[in-house]
Amino acid sequence: MKREKRYFSFGYKLMISYIFLLVLPVVFVGIFAYNTSVHSITEQTSANIHGTLQQIQDNINYKTEDIMRLTDRLYYDRTLADYLRRYDDGYYSYETTKSYLLPSLQSTIHSTKHNIALSVYIKNDTIPEVFFLYDGMDPLRKGPFYEMYHLQRIVDKEWYTSFPKEEYGLTTQWSQIESDKQFQNISLLRRLMDAFEPTDPKMIGFIKITVKISDILQSVDYQKIRKGSTLYIENELHEVIYISSDDPNITAEHIHSLDNQDFLQIKQPIPSLNWTLVANIPNHELKKELFNVKIVTLLLCIISIAVFSIAGVFLSAYFSKRVTKIVSVLSSFQEGDFHKRLRYKGHDEFNQIASALNDMGENMNQLIQDVYLSNLQKKEAELESLQAQINPHFLYNTLSSINRLAQFGETEKHREMVSGLAKFYRLSLNDGLTIISIEKELQQVQAYIDIKKIQYESRMNFSYDIDEEVLKYDTVKLILQPFVENILEHAWYADRIHIRIVATAEPSGITFKIIDDGMGMNIETIDQIFNKKGIKIGYGIRNVDQRIKLQFGEAFGVSLHSRLGIGTTAKLTIPYYIHS
Repeated sequence: MKREKRYFSFGYKLMISYIFLLVLPVVFVGIFAYNTSVHSITEQTSANIHGTLQQIQDNINYKTEDIMRLTDRLYYDRTLADYLRRYDDGYYSYETTKSYLLPSLQSTIHSTKHNIALSVYIKNDTIPEVFFLYDGMDPLRKGPFYEMYHLQRIVDKEWYTSFPKEEYGLTTQWSQIESDKQFQNISLLRRLMDAFEPTDPKMIGFIKITVKISDILQSVDYQKIRKGSTLYIENELHEVIYISSDDPNITAEHIHSLDNQDFLQIKQPIPSLNWTLVANIPNHELKKELFNVKIVTLLLCIISIAVFSIAGVFLSAYFSKRVTKIVSVLSSFQEGDFHKRLRYKGHDEFNQIASALNDMGENMNQLIQDVYLSNLQKKEAELESLQAQINPHFLYNTLSSINRLAQFGETEKHREMVSGLAKFYRLSLNDGLTIISIEKELQQVQAYIDIKKIQYESRMNFSYDIDEEVLKYDTVKLILQPFVENILEHAWYADRIHIRIVATAEPSGITFKIIDDGMGMNIETIDQIFNKKGIKIGYGIRNVDQRIKLQFGEAFGVSLHSRLGIGTTAKLTIPYYIHS
């Protein structure tokens, strides 16, 4: 009974934890899903309405641009400007009006499907006026027509005197003037310019095209948004000038009284008219969708908790004891103890896992040792191979120099070079070890420089800037000498060269810089040096980079920075390392 009670207690506690950990995520996911859905619906609704308003705006712009093109026909008509520029009385003015001016106006009003009234005010008072009297009636009641007046009729009009300063080809204005508001019209205003003198165009007239607002705003239809919505247009003075709604009795005053009502309002500017297209969407329509989402989310959360809880009762009782044993053995393995073993009765998957873990424990320690020693030996062999590839190249060049000195009988230089070579190899051999102290590495490169000074004498200048902090650390040997050798072989730009070695202790590691003022390299050459499959150049540089990476990892190595005719800087980075 005690054993059964203990088992039930453990399963009970596990189940309580399971349900507790389940309810919180499900509730969190449910709240997150609901908020995301609400945000998504709102965003999607807003995006759809924005898209619809953009389409409406594009349609309005298309119609206003179509009206604008009518004024372009007259604005850029050079022949029309020539006629209006000439001040001739009598028969010539009559013939000009009859043969060209009136046909041009007639052609303009018939080049569009819009119902328009074209009024042209001309500065030339020798040309007769042509107009109709409509005595306070809507000028567009009989369809498209044109008129031609003398400019003197409008020079005192406020809308004319306040018209913006002319920018040739650009200055236009949509405005409700004269009787436009009374008859729900709007007019496009534009000067008529003579560009006979391009640097100083003169005004020769004024154009006014009147069109129905409803014609331009035909696409403003509330049915394109959603049920219960209202679309309306505000002018630059925030006056409502056009309304589209399923409520035929709604007015501008009613719209302004809805400012504090519960609705979503989206605005779309219409820059060409300096108007604003506004959509009012009642929030109660959105709340219906959000309520449905809330119900669905709540039901899913309840069902999920119920299903997972029932499944957890059975699964936790079956797996808890077996999983606990497996975790115990794995924890021992993780801590380095491979002696613990696991036993299960039966022939199920847990028995197979137990058998595998037992075999793993027996073989893991030996396998780790074998792999570790194998990798260590492979790494040392690769380092020694790369190291062996550096020395013969330098030795061959130095022995060639010693041979030339012997041939020319320069005994003292011959002795100094042999002595320097012996010192260099004494430091390089380092009892067969590939790791050397940074201090010895600097001594080694100095031994090489001493050898080269015998050859180049005063043509080669050399300087150090060494942070003493780095001298107590170790490095792979022969990482500086190949760069000095490469400079002396390839970097001569004139008859002298200066080489500077800098060593600094930085937070990320130790940095060496070998700087010269030689001929430099282009970026293509640098890329080829580090390209293992490219042209075989810069072998010594690539060799040093490989040895550093092999010893310390891919985060360290060599980088080159160079400019043609200025010089090259080779940057080597290694970690803070002390060989035990």
